[in-house]
Amino acid sequence: MRFPRSCGTLVHPTSFPGKYGIGDFGNEARVFIDFLKDTHQTIWQMLPLTPTGYGNSPYASYSAFAGNVYLISPDILVKKGLITPAEAKKAELPSGTTVLYDEAFTKKDQLLELASDRFYEGLTKEEEKNFKAFKSENKKWLDDYVLFMACAIHYNKQPWNTWDADIAQRKPAAMKAYKAKFTERIKRIYWMQYEFYNQWMDLKKYANDNGIRVIGDIPIFVDHNSSDVWANPEYFEVDDKGNRKLVAGVPPDYFSETGQLWGNPQYNWETLEKDGFSWWVDRFKHMFKTCDAIRVDHFRGFDEYWEVAAEEETAINGRWVKGPGEKLFDTILEKCGELPILAEDLGFVTEGVEKLRDKYSFPGMKIIQFAFDSDSSNSFLPHNYPQNCVTYTGTHDNDTTIGWFLSAPEQEKHHARTYTRSDGSNISWEFIRLGMMSVADQAIFPLQDYMSLGGEHRMNFPGKPSGNWQWRYTNQMFAEVDREQIRFLVELSNRRII
Repeated sequence: MRFPRSCGTLVHPTSFPGKYGIGDFGNEARVFIDFLKDTHQTIWQMLPLTPTGYGNSPYASYSAFAGNVYLISPDILVKKGLITPAEAKKAELPSGTTVLYDEAFTKKDQLLELASDRFYEGLTKEEEKNFKAFKSENKKWLDDYVLFMACAIHYNKQPWNTWDADIAQRKPAAMKAYKAKFTERIKRIYWMQYEFYNQWMDLKKYANDNGIRVIGDIPIFVDHNSSDVWANPEYFEVDDKGNRKLVAGVPPDYFSETGQLWGNPQYNWETLEKDGFSWWVDRFKHMFKTCDAIRVDHFRGFDEYWEVAAEEETAINGRWVKGPGEKLFDTILEKCGELPILAEDLGFVTEGVEKLRDKYSFPGMKIIQFAFDSDSSNSFLPHNYPQNCVTYTGTHDNDTTIGWFLSAPEQEKHHARTYTRSDGSNISWEFIRLGMMSVADQAIFPLQDYMSLGGEHRMNFPGKPSGNWQWRYTNQMFAEVDREQIRFLVELSNRRII
């Protein structure tokens, strides 16, 4: 699917300002959408909206399908009459440039418990009908997820393969017993997913009604400690006790000299194929329902993937294995129809990856920060772009552009200054201009670069296990964005969709 010439902003909802320690789907999200409309942008790209696990990473989730309930807005719960203004006030936290995860989780858990109880107490026939429809439509993943999370809380979020063997291996008697034991908790988790879905779909509608397309993110791999692996162990490289046998990662690349050992269990593609890739089809269908387009993370892994034995300590001693490739995407195309997908094709891109990407006309990604470490043939230099691609100054895995420039080798700085015909003092906007004026169909920039922020505002350091995913902006930082300059560049580069 080809996307129209357009532009947008990359920012995750946790980064929004607000009163509750973490950004959410409330008013500030709508203020951001209004900003996109006001500046003639038509794309909002974000990270996965799934529940975060270890290190608060949206790429290490308890489910590939569920929503992160900490994005639920207390203010919307107040409007619905599920909590009182005074109860919401007690949950308030300072709004700075860091997400206060632990404090926000504690306070929001209390609010969600209150709201859930009141939802069930005041359930109308109409609401009950909608709730039942939601549970029915999402039954394939939701029933397993609510029981998994109820058990996970009981076992202090320890990996499911360390639970008592009967429930870890989903013995029917244990499943029945645990469902009975955690009835109230399960009811609450069902409601939280329902509320997440309703708040998110209302927000997405607000975006769409204002001409904004939402680009979601689908990580290729799922976390081992997830309902997906617990409920479907036959689809993953785990043994009969649930221990990982083969795990995912990448060899040494731009980001790390020892590669990245992600630790996610590899897929058992043979079993998945025999089953008609049904789990993957369901996953893409779910994403296409909740987003307008999807960035597919680590697209290379579908052509071939880096497989590492579970006992290895780094990703160096792995091997490339052929992935499902066209078989998978032909099936998804057949079941889903049009595929509005962006392929994250960074790192070493092989001929096979290009062939797979181009067969379905998926646009690839071009990162301007990667453009200056070699000569004029560098594929990340805008003069070498194909039209069917998405250009970024950087992504959530990169430093901010100012942070990159300040730490770049002098040779790269010189190349960047020469290419932009500037002294580098306004490098964020120089790179934004490069992206806007390029032939790339889409130009998407992290909000930090529109704000000309330094490296201390970076979202993620690949390979660093903690201290990531914390960035938030303040209302003052947002007010200082040069909207006139964005509008000027959108018009100048013909990226305005009327």
